[in-house]
Amino acid sequence: MREDDVLYALPAPHIALITLKRVEVRNAQDTQMLYAVHDAFKRAAGDDNIKVIILAANGAHFSAGNDLREVDEIQNLAAHDTIGMWSDFAAPGQEGMMAREREVYFGIAEAIRSVPKPTIAAVQGRCISGGLMLVWPCDIIVAADDASFIDNTLVLGIPGVEWFAHPFELGPRKAKEMLFGAEAVSAQDAAQLGMVNHVVPAKELREFAIALATRFAKQSSFALKLAKEAVNSFQDSQGREAAMKSAFLAHQLGHSHSKEVFGLPIDPRNLDAKLLKGTKYER
Repeated sequence: MREDDVLYALPAPHIALITLKRVEVRNAQDTQMLYAVHDAFKRAAGDDNIKVIILAANGAHFSAGNDLREVDEIQNLAAHDTIGMWSDFAAPGQEGMMAREREVYFGIAEAIRSVPKPTIAAVQGRCISGGLMLVWPCDIIVAADDASFIDNTLVLGIPGVEWFAHPFELGPRKAKEMLFGAEAVSAQDAAQLGMVNHVVPAKELREFAIALATRFAKQSSFALKLAKEAVNSFQDSQGREAAMKSAFLAHQLGHSHSKEVFGLPIDPRNLDAKLLKGTKYER
């Protein structure tokens, strides 16, 4: 078992800071890291002294996305207590893969969104695909001026990441452009679209996030919880949950199609063979 995939700190009164720390792989997210993130949020949520939670990352980039080099994800998943009710992770066909992705991707993103305390994501460098499923569930996004947000899953033959918040975060037309082109959305453009709250110089990112969290922490805990519930309920009344579940099923169809056509859960045609070398997708 690796240690320190995620660091947990208390940088200021009533503030918890959760930091991704797999810098050697640009904070690529495997099963162990995702459960570590979940456990850290759960720890902060259960601490009555904590009012606001910050999610940050060490290194030049927030996250390179899901770790394609993880080859024993089923065994790794079995080493943790599941957060949801899905099971049969080793089932044949698409059933097992769907169950796993419902647990560690969709499930953990929903769990972060549901934390009854304000959450702030502090993002620098690239935040790619799976990284969006950690950032978008947070209530506030503060981005360094060098940050960019990318969902390149269409390159893999998949219609978007498992937790499909794109139209809610960017609006339908920009979401389509982001997906169709698999191109980066800059921090500045994301701020104009309302996805990012603040853009700050990279060297000031962590300090700014802590200062913002400190401002929020001056409010009563109960009022913060109620305000968050009110806004989340507003989104849900617009059909957010139903739309995401439908997109999740489309994502699974993309995997199933690729398995039938290419013998892999992704379409390898547009990928550099070097990228797949040493991964479970190497041919």
